[in-house]
Amino acid sequence: VTVLPHDALLTTQQAAQILNVSRPYLYRLIDDNAVPVVMVGSHRRLRIHDVLQLREERRQSRRRALDELSELGQEMQVEAV
Repeated sequence: VTVLPHDALLTTQQAAQILNVSRPYLYRLIDDNAVPVVMVGSHRRLRIHDVLQLREERRQSRRRALDELSELGQEMQVEAV
């Protein structure tokens, strides 16, 4: 467990680890404006708040997709009977 200030800036490597994605994939998310960045010189930094918000949005999206798949599976079972 690491304690960070709410407005802490993360490197792309740290953000990728929190999101459990590769750095190249994180760069794609940044390019798609899925998460804002702060330029520090020529380096990209991400606010911890923005990274945690994106992680939660991705978690909720996965949960909705799994719920939909579960419903489809149940409907297919009922139709097969």
